[in-house]
Amino acid sequence: MKILYASFELAPFTKVGGLADVMGSLPKYIEDENTQIAIFTPLIGSIDKNKYNIQEIENSQLRMRFGWAEYIFTLKMCKLPDTDINVFFIDNPKFFSCFNCVYPSGIDSWYEQERFITFSQCVLEYARRLNFKPDIIHCNDWHTAMIPVWLKTSYKNDEFFKNTKTVFSIHNLAYQGKYFPEILDFAGINRDEVYHQYGLEHYGMLVWMKGAINYSDKIIAVSPNYAKEILTYDYGEGMDWTLRNNEYKLKGILNGIDYKIFNPETDKLIKYNYNSSNIENKEKCKQDVMKDFWLEYKKDRPLIAMISRLVEQKGIDLLKAVENELRNLNADIIILGTGEKRYEDFFVWMSYNSNNVRARIEYSNDLCNKIYAGADMFLMPSKFEPCGLSQLISLKYGTIPIVRATGGLEDTINAYPNQDADGFKFYNYNAHEMLGTIQFAIDAYHNKKEWNALIQNAMKKDFSWSKSALEYKKIYKELKGQQ
Repeated sequence: MKILYASFELAPFTKVGGLADVMGSLPKYIEDENTQIAIFTPLIGSIDKNKYNIQEIENSQLRMRFGWAEYIFTLKMCKLPDTDINVFFIDNPKFFSCFNCVYPSGIDSWYEQERFITFSQCVLEYARRLNFKPDIIHCNDWHTAMIPVWLKTSYKNDEFFKNTKTVFSIHNLAYQGKYFPEILDFAGINRDEVYHQYGLEHYGMLVWMKGAINYSDKIIAVSPNYAKEILTYDYGEGMDWTLRNNEYKLKGILNGIDYKIFNPETDKLIKYNYNSSNIENKEKCKQDVMKDFWLEYKKDRPLIAMISRLVEQKGIDLLKAVENELRNLNADIIILGTGEKRYEDFFVWMSYNSNNVRARIEYSNDLCNKIYAGADMFLMPSKFEPCGLSQLISLKYGTIPIVRATGGLEDTINAYPNQDADGFKFYNYNAHEMLGTIQFAIDAYHNKKEWNALIQNAMKKDFSWSKSALEYKKIYKELKGQQ
């Protein structure tokens, strides 16, 4: 079986959110002697070509016409680190390599559409050029939502893709690729064929996410609970009717994490390694990370952490609503992340106007792991959360999650107090309910017997990809059997 993965993010080369981690890990657990894998991603300018030995493929120049213009693309490749899986980088100086970030801010919306459309069609054309005839194309979020649309329309009589089936993963339904229908002319798709309510039309606009939901052969939501939530008005982001109409092909599969990367016993990014049988070094990690945030270490005072995109989805408004209470907590709070300026400014202000809150407005992979290892608690007050990987990582590091029970957070955390508890939950999107749960966790922290039991439960949880990968393999085989 041949499987092609198309993703605009791919760890370790590029990363904005959980999509990169999923695409950088899942293929490793799918590959076997009967499966051939190719991963396609754009060559963003920040990717270190020397570090990963990325080489251009000879005679890979591809001329493609979009709209009224012709563009030239080239193809580069390397191996996914520690695997024999081929990663193909589509390069074009206008759309991809001119940027040092995956999703540049402030760019024109039409141009943003062009970036994703050109990448997605080049995936199909380079698959043909490489003679990689995929049984399955696994697409991710709206950046590659055009692929299932093309295969059911412009490419429907193409002999090369005759037996190709598509899987479409929804990592975050909130981002849908909404635009004016004129963009179809740039994409070379017949408007009459797709611009209707069972295609891409949505209240007078074109929505690529809707097209992928309608035209793909299987839809994956990244947790079982999120698969249920997005069928409702409250969480469906306007797509609930379309999803209910396609519910027969929707399945929720929980994301996993790669314990070869996230493991406090072997992690080279932390100063002191530890495991569930010997957690004394975790306190040393705490002292170490507090120096990075200019906080004084005090024994028996908990450290609460957040690593997050600073956007509304992540529940930042709840923190703003109880800022005075947070500044007077008997705990220290550290925040790492970037996002909307209003939230960045809020955390900078908190850092200068409190004794216990410190924020670093940046993203640092090295610092992330130090935080996971050094914090006592990990806060995720999300408005919605398709799966969430941070709580899975923090469990492995014995850092107890405090989460709002939504999406994958509800699926993965057992709330204290019970025998199998590994975290704390609150249920309503309410600032004072969140604050009460934080205080409840702080109280539990001071009961060392109870807290150590929480740590043991957390570190023994298994959210490895090996379990989730079996479900993906089953879906791929079922779709191949339909050919």
